[in-house]
Amino acid sequence: MRLLITGWQGQLAKSLTEAAARRPEITALSIGRPALDLCARPSILRTLTDNAPDLIVNTAAYTAVDKAESEPEAAFALNRDGAGLLAEAAAARGIPIIHVSTDYVYDGRKATPYTEDDATHPLNVYGASKLAGEAAVASANPHHIILRTAWVHSPFGVNFVKTMLRLAATRPRLNVVADQLGNPTYAPHLAAAIVDIAVQLKGLKAGATPWGIYHAAGSGETSWHGLAAAVFERSRALGGPLAEADPIPAADYPTPTARPANSRLDGAKLAAVFGLRLPPWQEGAAECVARLLQPSN
Repeated sequence: MRLLITGWQGQLAKSLTEAAARRPEITALSIGRPALDLCARPSILRTLTDNAPDLIVNTAAYTAVDKAESEPEAAFALNRDGAGLLAEAAAARGIPIIHVSTDYVYDGRKATPYTEDDATHPLNVYGASKLAGEAAVASANPHHIILRTAWVHSPFGVNFVKTMLRLAATRPRLNVVADQLGNPTYAPHLAAAIVDIAVQLKGLKAGATPWGIYHAAGSGETSWHGLAAAVFERSRALGGPLAEADPIPAADYPTPTARPANSRLDGAKLAAVFGLRLPPWQEGAAECVARLLQPSN
């Protein structure tokens, strides 16, 4: 099976490359700018022609949440228009697409975890651009899986876990928001699930229709403060940097972007259709810290 992964610099793309390498039935290619420009149709067509993938996983996205407020055109150009162009080109060749989206499509006002059928209402430009991207992908390619995930972290790139460890190296105490709830998601765990979905899609029987939107995030829930505390607990055990995490309300940590107070995702549909449930978020956080502090792991 030939798997094309877009967004090769991102933490999920790198995690997917690792996960695919452990599956002998998969040949994976991760590609991004300048070789693949999702905002340029000729670039997309050339990439698909040259590589002839059986399935595409689109992880490429404009993810600078705060910056998107002042750069809406750039956010929509990649998250909506680029995603739609890729899905359209894939559909013309009969190629299914797995497209990665976000918990930020919700406004956070629900008291319980969100299901795929709940109404969407993004609070910020980033969430709006990703929701528009979901619609563009679904409209352009009937053979689509859209995965909404949340609070992604990994040993790669820039993310919350890496930031906590970096700050703990120089500060004894850190204020961390405690009234926003979600599902921390370890990118390698998400990548393993995506690879499994890809294999299942390749083996679909005629007439099977698993297409649509799914939630794929770490099992269990916590706050940013809870995640920070787990990071420091694991770091302490490994002799890494340590800080005291002081809980604060989001109102005391203003940002340019409104964020949902509740972005917990219910993963029951993914479990029912594909038999997949991501490991507990605590396992992902612990493994992420271990890999960051002991790179040979």
